[in-house]
Amino acid sequence: MKGRSKYNSRKIVTEDGTFDSVRELDRWEELKLMCVGGKIRRLQRQVEFELIPAQYAESWTGKRGAEHQGKLLERKCCYVADFAYEERHGDDWTWVIEDCKGMRTPDYIIKRKLMLFLKGIRIRET
Repeated sequence: MKGRSKYNSRKIVTEDGTFDSVRELDRWEELKLMCVGGKIRRLQRQVEFELIPAQYAESWTGKRGAEHQGKLLERKCCYVADFAYEERHGDDWTWVIEDCKGMRTPDYIIKRKLMLFLKGIRIRET
């Protein structure tokens, strides 16, 4: 079982980058064709959205007056979308944030809810 994740997906390396699954690679190829056909534009991969910023202890001033940032208490929490692109609706373009999902993990469900609550972005699952 070497090279497989606990959800039975396998990473694939191509000239376009590394993909977490065959499903994600297939969707990437489909989106590239849609981009060439003019149905979508500004196609991007692995777009990061910060949901909760890093949290630090209080900063302090050193003996020589230099400001020092406090110790990192909690790392930032981010959602990384598989794809982001603009989709044509008549004469208008709207942003779409998309994720290829085989398994909805508890972490993903929480981040999906935070994306909607904090950023007003609904994730399209494929």
